[in-house]
Amino acid sequence: MEYPLVSVIIPVYNMEAFLAEAIDSVLASTYPNFEIVIIDDGSTDQSPVIAETYSAKDQRIRFYRQPNRGVSAARNLGLEEARGEFVLPVDADDKISKYYLEAAAKVLIQQPQVKIVTCEYECFGEKQGKGKYRPYHRKLLARKNVINNCSMFRRADALKVGGYSEEIIGREDWELWISVLKNGGEVVHLPEIGFYYRIRSNSKRISDRKLKKHIIDVLNRRHKAFFYRELGGKLHYQRSLSQLFNFFIHLYKPETFFVSPNFKEEEEFFYSLPDIFDKQGETIHSGRNTIKIFDVENEKWVVKSFQLPNVVNRFVYGIFRKSKARRSYEYALKLLSLGISTPHPIGYYEQKIFFLFDKSFYVSVMSECNHRFEELIRDVNFPDREKILKAVARFTAELHEKGVLHSDYSAGNILFSYTNDDINIELIDLNRLKFGKISKVAGCRNFERLNLEPGALKIMAEEYAVARGFDKQECVELVLQYRWKKHKTINS
Repeated sequence: MEYPLVSVIIPVYNMEAFLAEAIDSVLASTYPNFEIVIIDDGSTDQSPVIAETYSAKDQRIRFYRQPNRGVSAARNLGLEEARGEFVLPVDADDKISKYYLEAAAKVLIQQPQVKIVTCEYECFGEKQGKGKYRPYHRKLLARKNVINNCSMFRRADALKVGGYSEEIIGREDWELWISVLKNGGEVVHLPEIGFYYRIRSNSKRISDRKLKKHIIDVLNRRHKAFFYRELGGKLHYQRSLSQLFNFFIHLYKPETFFVSPNFKEEEEFFYSLPDIFDKQGETIHSGRNTIKIFDVENEKWVVKSFQLPNVVNRFVYGIFRKSKARRSYEYALKLLSLGISTPHPIGYYEQKIFFLFDKSFYVSVMSECNHRFEELIRDVNFPDREKILKAVARFTAELHEKGVLHSDYSAGNILFSYTNDDINIELIDLNRLKFGKISKVAGCRNFERLNLEPGALKIMAEEYAVARGFDKQECVELVLQYRWKKHKTINS
C-alpha cells in the first residue's frame, strides 16, 4: 500500500503550556509518512523555542515564523510550505489519536469523491466528555459548522479555493469547509475518537462567539450563491430561522438567478451582481440601459442592466411577460443552436417587488469581435469596406432564412472582426428578436436602421438578394424605400 505524505499544520500563538503535548500526539501516530509544519504567528512567550527544539531533533518537523497576522494567515503559510498531498490542521492546544492520520488518509486514498474526513472527538481540560456529532449535509452546513476544525482534506482542494479566508475573524474553518464543499464532494465521519479538543475559558473558539455578526456578514458576502441554494436566501443572525425568514422575504421580493451549467464554478460573482454592479466594473455604455465589463476568472464578462420600466410595464413584466434579461439569454441560446454567432450567454437575474418588476441583468462572455458596424458608416474608407458590407448582407440573409428578425437591427448591434481571409460577425442586444418566416419585404425593411449612403445600401441589397434568391433590383428599391427618413438627409 502506498502512503501519501500527510502534512500536519500546527499554527501557534502563545501556546507554550500546550504546544509540546500537541506535537507529541502527532509524533505518536501509526501512519508512516507524515510531516509537521509549525507556524508561529508572532508569539511573545516560549512557543518558538519549543518549536525550534522539536524541529532540531526531528527532520519531519519544520518550523516557520511570521509577524502576528491571525490564525488564517498562519494556516495559509502552512499550506504554502506543506509538501503533503493530504493536510490535517491541529491547533496547538489540542491533541490527536495515534490512529487518526492512518484512518483518515486511508479514506482519502480509497475514495476520491471524498473531500473531507472528520471524526468523533472528546473534550478535555476545563470540561470533559464526548463531543456532539451531527450528520453532514450541505443544508445543515449552511446553518452551522458541523465539521470539526481538525479534519483531513486534500491540499489541492484547499489551494483551489484560496485556502483559509483572512477576511473572516473566527470560524475560519467553517468558511473553508463551505468553499471546498459548496459545489459538491462527500464528507466521511470516522466512528472512532481521533481528536481531543481542549476546553479553556480563554480559548479562541470561546472568544469567537462574540464575533457572530461579523462572521455571518462575511459568510454571506463570500458565499451568497451557496446560501441562496441551500437556504433560499442569506444566512440570518438567527441561523436556525434562516429558511423561514427567506420564505417570507421571497414572497415580498422574489429573485431569480439563472446561471448556465457551463459557468457554475463562477456563480458567486453572478449572485453578487445586485450588490456590486453600481460600485464595480468598467462602464462601456450609459444611457437608457447600462453596460459594464467585469473581469471574472481571467475572462471578460459583459453585464447589461436594463432600465426600470414604467409602472404599467413593471406590472406586465412582473406577471405576464418574460423580462428582457431572460429573453436575451434564451434568444442567445436559440441563435447558437441555429449556428448564428452571438456572445456566449452566461445567465440572467430578475427581481420583483410583490407583482411589480424591478431590476434585471443579462450576462454574457465578451465578444472577441473588435469592430462595430457603425465604423463602416463613419468611415467610407474603412479597409475592405465593400467586402465587409457584403459579408454583413449575407449574414442578414442567413438570419432571415433561418426565421430570425432583429427588430433593432442597428449599427451598434452588429459586431465584426476581420482578417484578409476571414470575416466574423456577431449579433448582440437580443431581447427584441422575432421568429418566423421572413418575407422579402420584411427582410428588406430590416435594413432601415443602417445609416449608410445609398451606394453602400445598394451593395448590401444586391448581395442580400443573391443570398436569398430574390430579384436584385426589387431588393435595392425596397431597401432604399424603407430607409429611415432621418437617414435620407444624410450621405444622400
